[in-house]
Amino acid sequence: MPNTIDFRINGAVHKIAEQPVRSLLTVLRDELDLTGTKYGCGEGQCGACTVLIDGQPRRSCITDLSEAAGKAITTIEGLETAGRLHPVQQAFLDAQAFQCAYCTSGMIMSAVALLEKNKNPKDDDIQRAMQGNICRCGTHRRIVAAIRRASETKP
Repeated sequence: MPNTIDFRINGAVHKIAEQPVRSLLTVLRDELDLTGTKYGCGEGQCGACTVLIDGQPRRSCITDLSEAAGKAITTIEGLETAGRLHPVQQAFLDAQAFQCAYCTSGMIMSAVALLEKNKNPKDDDIQRAMQGNICRCGTHRRIVAAIRRASETKP
């Protein structure tokens, strides 16, 4: 029987078979069927694969599975609570902050991390925090507006 590693993903504990050199993204998508986290560039440059690890945004495509062991991992699927979207998810919908939506989950995860640190970010703060997330459709203004809107939402 292979060794397993325990992971806490979206609040649930998962036992994952220990194998050499696997990315967190591969396990999330292929083994746990958490497909909201997207494969983009595979080099950690586009941000489509962003998840939160202990509250910090990380590129799951370049995060070795062993680096995430024992840490709290949150994916886009883990943001909703009791059937209600997270305020950032709702703000992205309300502001129509996407076209193709391929980058959206990574954008939302980075925005959630920003708003955890800075409850009232200025546009410059938002732009700086989102620099590592690429939207090829060019909806950056709507993305900034959505994050600003989410920051104004009272939980």
